[in-house]
Amino acid sequence: MEDFIRATGLVKNYTLGSHVIEALRGVSLAVRKGEFLVLMGPSGSGKSTLLHIMGCLDHPTSGTLTIQGKDVIGLNDNSRAVLRNRDIGFVFQQFNLLPRTTALSNVELPLLYAGVGSGERKRRAREALDRVGLSHRISHYPSQLSGGEQQRVAIARALVNDPGIILADEPTGNLDTRSGMEILNELDELNAQGMTLVMVTHEREVADHGDRILEMRDGLVTANGSTSGDRRSGFVEEPPGRGDG
Repeated sequence: MEDFIRATGLVKNYTLGSHVIEALRGVSLAVRKGEFLVLMGPSGSGKSTLLHIMGCLDHPTSGTLTIQGKDVIGLNDNSRAVLRNRDIGFVFQQFNLLPRTTALSNVELPLLYAGVGSGERKRRAREALDRVGLSHRISHYPSQLSGGEQQRVAIARALVNDPGIILADEPTGNLDTRSGMEILNELDELNAQGMTLVMVTHEREVADHGDRILEMRDGLVTANGSTSGDRRSGFVEEPPGRGDG
């Protein structure tokens, strides 16, 4: 299976006064096309830092990162922004919707940044909202939507540019159990349709929706294995190792 993302020896350090915090300590991994990969670990394990680097939202201190075979570490800020907008969809725990903007307009935003014309923006945004079952809520504002509906709007926004991969950071963290399960079912369906997904969580029940789990602690990958819910027969795992993914 072809790799969508490959990272080697990722290190991320933060300096606070005289202290250096080692958020990542030499992480290597591959995300295969069509895979649903889960990064799991306690708070402070480095999983969100790793996700943000994979999504070109942050720079590593050292290491290499390729997306669809292209080295992205050396890209300038503008090129990274273009890559994020074109190839990567993001879903965050906090939804990150504009409060004074309708569901339709929120979903249109990535297309606006990409320079897509108004008519085409609206058409594609409506299609994305219909895809997550919210075609009847396009004129509603975030305050008029439930938490689960807001997260589905965020998923529609992530999908609207037809990205190659979706990165989801604790997508059920602010939801009740029922709404959280609806979001996980939505992600399962997208993966079944061929979408590559990487999701961060600290909950085993959530992680079991993926095909493979990388367990992290103290900036390292400590385990790498298929989940109990693995949907791919014959899926072969690489052996875990210090910092290997």
